[in-house]
Amino acid sequence: MKIITINLPEKYLEAIQTLNDLGVYPSRSEAIRCALSQFLSDELKMFQNLEDETFKMLVRSNQKNRS
Repeated sequence: MKIITINLPEKYLEAIQTLNDLGVYPSRSEAIRCALSQFLSDELKMFQNLEDETFKMLVRSNQKNRS
């Protein structure tokens, strides 16, 4: 895993901490990982129907645009 730094509104951090305190998630990091996993799953559903080569081409194109 890689470590990243993010800025969150205070109320998001308080909500995440509450879930952690209640034992819903073992850590704030795990709560954020679960939320991000769900977000990516929802956002990337359109890619599930793409063939592997098409998806790889889109990823490469996106990486080139970031350079």
